[in-house]
Amino acid sequence: MTGEFLYFVTTVVVVLVLLIANTIKILREYERGVIFTLGRFYKVKGPGIIIVIPFVQQMVRVDLRTIVLDVPTQDVISRDNVSVKVNAVIYYKVVDPQKAIINVERFMDATSQLAQTTLRSVLGKHELDEMLSERDKLNEDIQEILDRQTDGWGVKVANVEIKHVDLDESMIRAIARQAEAERTRRSKVILADGEQQAAKKLVEAATELAEAPGAMQLRYLQTLSDIGGEQNSTIVFPLPLDVIKPFMQNLDGGKSGKSS
Repeated sequence: MTGEFLYFVTTVVVVLVLLIANTIKILREYERGVIFTLGRFYKVKGPGIIIVIPFVQQMVRVDLRTIVLDVPTQDVISRDNVSVKVNAVIYYKVVDPQKAIINVERFMDATSQLAQTTLRSVLGKHELDEMLSERDKLNEDIQEILDRQTDGWGVKVANVEIKHVDLDESMIRAIARQAEAERTRRSKVILADGEQQAAKKLVEAATELAEAPGAMQLRYLQTLSDIGGEQNSTIVFPLPLDVIKPFMQNLDGGKSGKSS
């Protein structure tokens, strides 16, 4: 009898320990427990110590911390028919544990699949140049769409970041040629603008010199001084027409007098 009694007591103690272990649950600060009573939703409990009635109630743990989701590389065809490979990272968290457990099966897998399809859909509406230069705007568009669609799941998409946009070698070479052509075009435009401004200044200078003949003489003398300062073996002195004109008139007058 003593052995049977000890066996009975031991069995009762083990059963009580198991019942207590299944009754008392400890939830961390970032965890919540979704309680179901006989299959029906009861309430969300936690954090701390909570009581769950064995065989009557069941609890599903939900983590409220931000989850980092690495979206696998997706093949995307841009609006200008360029094939690229794009991957991204998404930061989201559960804000409503009840919806995350009841409204969707495996909310993490659902969010991952939705992120992949949304990434392809949004980027496919833009050209390659926009993918490369307007990445912040594309991140905001994807984040807004995901956040709106996951709202019914109790999930909040906080941020989306496109990590890489990979191109094939032929497209990289084409972009390099395009960039070189753009730099050449800009240099030619700058050179043309400089020539145009220089021409305007020359016209303005010629107009002012024409209005002041004395300034023309000073400019002529300055030019002669500059030429004389150089070590030239041969110097050609240009004579302005207004300097030669009086001598030409005197020569014409002398010829007229002799003929008369």
